[in-house]
Amino acid sequence: MNGVHFHLLTPLLLLLIPSSVAEAQAPSAKHFSIAIHGGAGLEPEKLSTTDKQAQEAALTRALTTGKELLAGGSSAMEAVEKTIRILEDEPLYNAGRGAVFNNAGLHELDAAIVDGKSRLAGGVAGVTTIKNPISLARLVMTHTSHVLLIGEGAEKFADELKGNPNIERVPNSYFSTEHRRLEWQEAVAKEKKEKAANELRSKNGKGTVGCVALDIHGNLAAGTSTGGLTNKKWGRVGSVPIVGAGTFADNETLAVSCTGIGEHFIRNSVGFHLHALMKYQSMTLDAAVEEMIDRILENDTGGVIAIDSKGKIVMRCNTPGMARASADSSGKIEILLAR
Repeated sequence: MNGVHFHLLTPLLLLLIPSSVAEAQAPSAKHFSIAIHGGAGLEPEKLSTTDKQAQEAALTRALTTGKELLAGGSSAMEAVEKTIRILEDEPLYNAGRGAVFNNAGLHELDAAIVDGKSRLAGGVAGVTTIKNPISLARLVMTHTSHVLLIGEGAEKFADELKGNPNIERVPNSYFSTEHRRLEWQEAVAKEKKEKAANELRSKNGKGTVGCVALDIHGNLAAGTSTGGLTNKKWGRVGSVPIVGAGTFADNETLAVSCTGIGEHFIRNSVGFHLHALMKYQSMTLDAAVEEMIDRILENDTGGVIAIDSKGKIVMRCNTPGMARASADSSGKIEILLAR
């Protein structure tokens, strides 16, 4: 009987509660957004139907994982790391397995991750035996007082993490694929023929991967992972592990992951520049990205994926194509290869 009275009286009691209190007690909508990329420099017109299907399938696998994590209440940081791990394991991309060769015929990998809530960040550069560099980058953030570890120092840090399930060590040859070997050999031959060691174009480094996410708690995160440019000089580091250049996140404005010729993104501090346009000039995410990609960066240098604090997604490039995909809590899913 008491239970029946309770249900009958509940609507009347709610009428006595001020609207502001009722709104505060109502559950908030659980919005989330996620976007991923598999690198700028893609040339869609040269892709066969099979190639396109492979790209779309790979992007769908990674996007589905991130989307399901966010829908289940996982943090943006968790979704970004786990989504990028899938892309690092995919030989199609220039990150982890399938990374490009440097001019010594080896692989040097870079990665970074940024927490938009705390602005804490972690990065690694020039690692050679870390199967999933994005996870080591996150551990730099959570297990050290530093932001960026490079080369042997990053490898020694990985040694200290022996037993951590996220840090698997592999021989450098693990990252090699025949496609990347042929690409490297062609670049070496071209370099010798033209006697121009720095004439690499963005297509030689296509395949960098990244992820940005907004979770249901309102927090943003961004991560990026890459093998760099084909035939790059030993020790070269691009924009990916440079917080504020290739990777950046701040809950107040946006999370962004960049891809392309890293030197251009470093010189223009692209990640922080986008943040500044939004924070100090009150630009929308759309306007800020358009300004950066179409007017500040040189043509055919790369692209970005970004999410703002409200879940708005923007994916834009000034190259012929960029493998990218996005999804949000409304059910909308988008997969794009062409510009």
